[in-house]
Amino acid sequence: MNVCFYFEVHQPFRLNRFSVFNIGEEIEPFNAYFNHELNRTIFERAVRKCYLPTTELFLELSDDFGKDFKVSFSITGTFMEYCDLFAPQVLENFKELFRKGNADLIGETYFHSLCSLFEDLTEFREQVRMHINALMDRFGYRPKVFRNTEAIYDNRIAKEVEKLGFKGIITEGTEKVLAWRSPNYIYKAKDADIKVLMRNYRLSDDIAFRFSARDWVGFPLTADKFARWISGCEGEIVNIFMDFETFGEHQWPETGIFDFLRHLPGELLNLDNKLLTVSEVVERFEPVGEIDVPFAISWADSERDVSTWLGNDMQITCFNELKGLEKRIKEKGDEKLLRIWRLLQTSDHLYYLSTKGFADGDVHKYFNPYSTPYEGFINYMNIIQDLKQRI
Repeated sequence: MNVCFYFEVHQPFRLNRFSVFNIGEEIEPFNAYFNHELNRTIFERAVRKCYLPTTELFLELSDDFGKDFKVSFSITGTFMEYCDLFAPQVLENFKELFRKGNADLIGETYFHSLCSLFEDLTEFREQVRMHINALMDRFGYRPKVFRNTEAIYDNRIAKEVEKLGFKGIITEGTEKVLAWRSPNYIYKAKDADIKVLMRNYRLSDDIAFRFSARDWVGFPLTADKFARWISGCEGEIVNIFMDFETFGEHQWPETGIFDFLRHLPGELLNLDNKLLTVSEVVERFEPVGEIDVPFAISWADSERDVSTWLGNDMQITCFNELKGLEKRIKEKGDEKLLRIWRLLQTSDHLYYLSTKGFADGDVHKYFNPYSTPYEGFINYMNIIQDLKQRI
C-alpha cells in the first residue's frame, strides 16, 4: 500500500481582552488587539513540546531511511512568522527536511483564513498567492498541491484552486461525499481538472484523537499494529492527515507517541508499504471517479462541515461583520489595517466561539483563551467595531 502523511502546522495570533470602553481610544491597534505575551508563551511551549522534538525526530528518520521516508507539511504564514521571531531553528529543521528530499510543502491561505467562504473569492486568491510567495522566499519552492484552511472544500473552491495553478487539492474523505466509495483512491473534482486527495479520517483519528484513549478498542496503538492496519486497506493510497501538534501537545510524550512515531516508518516499510509526498501522489495516480461537492465540507468535528465556525448566530454575526469590511479596508489603502483584518480572518477566532458539546466540545477548548464562547464573541465584536471606526 502507498501511504501519504501530511500535517497541518499552524498557530494563530490570539486576541487581547478588548473592552467596549476601549473602542475609539487613541491606541496602536495591532498591540491593542493581539495578546503578544500569551501568543509567545503558547508558541514557545509548543516549540519545546512538539515542534523541535518532532522535526528533530523526522530528521533522524530521514537519516535512517533516506528517501524512503516522506512527509508533507501545510505550514501557515502566521506559523512562519512565529518561527522568524521566536524559533528560527524550527523553520530551519523544516528547510533541512525539504532540502534532503524527505518533505513536500502544501499550499494554504497565508492567514489560515475562512475567506474561501466569502461570496467574492478575490481575498482568497490574494491570500493563496501570499502563501505561495512566502514558500518561495523561504524554501524556493512553489507548491503543487493545495489544502484549504481546515480542509474546507466544495466545487467552487476546487475550480478556483485549479485556476491558481495547483494540480491537486486535499479534503476530507467523508461519507457525505463518497457514500459507498473508499477514500483510498484519487478522485477528480466536478467541473475542474484537478485531482482530489481524500483523508482517511478513521486511521488519521486513531493517532490524532484515540492514541491515548484507554477505553478505545484499539488501545494500545503500536507501530506494528497500525502498519498492519494500513497494509490491509483496500485501494491505492492511504492519506493520513492530522495536526502537527498531535506529537507532544495533543498526545503528551508520556503516552508513548514519540516512540510510536519513531518506529512507524520502519514497520510500514517492512511490510512493503511505500511512503509518498502529496506531489508524488498527484503525479502517480489517476482519478477513479468524480466527486460532486455543492456544499462546503471540512475535516472538523463529527459533522465534517463548516458548522465548527458558522454553527451559531454569534459566529455568523462575526463572520458577516468581518466579511463586510473588505471593500472599505482595501479602498482605504492602509497596509497595517489590512494586515489586522486578515489576521482577524484566521479560523481559530470563530472556532473558539463554538457552542458544540459532547464529543466535539473538548476539542474546541484546546488552546482556547476564553472561558466561554460568549466571552469570546463580545471580545471579537468589540475589536471589529473598533476596526470599523478606524476605517
